[in-house]
Amino acid sequence: MAKQVTPEEVAKRLQNGEEIIVIDVREKNEVATGRIPGAKHIPLGHLALRKCELDKKQSYIITCQSGNRSKAACGILEALGYKVEDMTGGMNDWSGNTE
Repeated sequence: MAKQVTPEEVAKRLQNGEEIIVIDVREKNEVATGRIPGAKHIPLGHLALRKCELDKKQSYIITCQSGNRSKAACGILEALGYKVEDMTGGMNDWSGNTE
């Protein structure tokens, strides 16, 4: 089970200049409404196909719109051997900057 992290914790880590990698698993039209600055967009359905874009030495924070798809994405990535954290509440609960 992936470690859970709140949107507030993610925002704080970004403000502190921590090197974190956010992966947004929403669909293209959802991401167009705004994403966490620097977030990498990989729709949930493409995750297994695009896993080569990820590094197993890195840790990733996974987000979606409400928290359901990110939970599924964390399950997929953990099964493939990646280190992930699930951002609870997704972008619905994000109050930080977006791009």
